[in-house]
Amino acid sequence: MELAQVRLLVSDFAACYRFYGEVLGLKPQSGFADGPYERFSPSAGSAGIALQDRARTAELREELGVELGVEPVGHRSFVVLRVDELDRYCAEITGRGAVLVHGPAPMTERMRAAHLKDPEGNLVELQEWLLLGG
Repeated sequence: MELAQVRLLVSDFAACYRFYGEVLGLKPQSGFADGPYERFSPSAGSAGIALQDRARTAELREELGVELGVEPVGHRSFVVLRVDELDRYCAEITGRGAVLVHGPAPMTERMRAAHLKDPEGNLVELQEWLLLGG
């Protein structure tokens, strides 16, 4: 078994496309900025993050018993990305418009992290793993 992707259902596809592609610097698979679907990869061979226009999933949501007409707001997903050199990466993405809500700061003795939100309010954690005993 292999994780193919984590898919986020979004209402503002264009804003999320820009955030994951231009702000976070993930590579889009097809370049279709107008949607309704796009997969982003942090690096070759890793699982990706996919955006799916929420309106295009109405039929499936109805079949699954999800209440239509009530759109969830943020904090339903938590995307975690591992990065090298957290301070440098945070400086890069804030220069491209990201707004950090926490960090970079130590989380544990083995990890530092920073947090921000995507345009839909989903939390994004950026992790830097630390080597111990050097």
